[in-house]
Amino acid sequence: MTIKLLLLEGDGIGPEITAATRAVLTAANAQFGLKLVFETADIGFTALAAHGTTIPDAVIAQAKAADGVILGPVSHNSYPPIEAGGLNPSGVLRKALDLYANIRPARTRGGFTGFGGKTIDLVVVRENTEGFYADRNMFMGNGEFMPTPDVALAVRKVTREASLRIAVSAFELAMTRTKRVTVVHKANVLRVSDGLFLSCVREVAARYPEVTVEERLVDAMAALLVRDASVFDVILATNMFGDILSDQAAELSGSLGLAASLNAGAAHGVAQAQHGSAPDIAGQDKANPASLIGSAAMLLQWLSERRDSPSLLRAARSIENALDTVIATPSGRTADMGGALGTRAFTQRVCEALQQTR
Repeated sequence: MTIKLLLLEGDGIGPEITAATRAVLTAANAQFGLKLVFETADIGFTALAAHGTTIPDAVIAQAKAADGVILGPVSHNSYPPIEAGGLNPSGVLRKALDLYANIRPARTRGGFTGFGGKTIDLVVVRENTEGFYADRNMFMGNGEFMPTPDVALAVRKVTREASLRIAVSAFELAMTRTKRVTVVHKANVLRVSDGLFLSCVREVAARYPEVTVEERLVDAMAALLVRDASVFDVILATNMFGDILSDQAAELSGSLGLAASLNAGAAHGVAQAQHGSAPDIAGQDKANPASLIGSAAMLLQWLSERRDSPSLLRAARSIENALDTVIATPSGRTADMGGALGTRAFTQRVCEALQQTR
């Protein structure tokens, strides 16, 4: 049975790192017999020019029909207003495909240590469909509005259903790791919304007596990550807090350019780099594709669990090992890691390293 992957290049460096990711997946496909089939579609500014929207309905339908999606970064901050077609493709897909779990590892790769020289291996499990994110937290309309020209309001949405299911995701992941979960919140101030989230997490925690649970206020957590991120394993947070802390953890572990990410739901999975579209270096062969390549590896592992496929799992682990092997030597690094390799040369090194793994 074939596996259909939809590739959405996005904006800025998106086409370059998506091409790099496709090259690595093509190499893995040949090596492990994965039967991958690639489809492509336009989003972002290319789609806006051709269709009047940054994510056409036809692309959403393609994403729903695919077995997985590779989503390149987008320049949504530069898009026109929503009424002029400037939708955030990432937010639209998370809502349309119900991608409620954003899994964001922060791991020291290949001896390339980050802040403080410590080895970090943690995962932020971020609720992905509600919170303060105005582009996805309403059934109709937008979660931000201005009742007068001088007043801006934002609605924060926290539901029992979303809180329970993201908590289950975090605790299930913890059971495969060191059985530790750190719950991040601000219930001392946001007593109702974060209070509901925290009570739901405690409810789920009672089902996992093997897992050690600690609760941290988000401001304290930001400081503790700087002090020593190596002491944490699974970090569970609501949407905005998880978004901020995962970027912080990724940079502390080495570079945001290495930070993989998977958006997952009950039926769909979307691989997405944590970083942005970096239009200032677009088309210059300077972008580090490791984040999206690593995200694609996460997607293959997610597919392997759904299909009980040892070959998909081997491919995912081999891609991860290839990234580690290349990054382990200074000559195998891109500019953001202090190296000299460009996007294409780095990708070639990863493909070569992949051929050496089984």
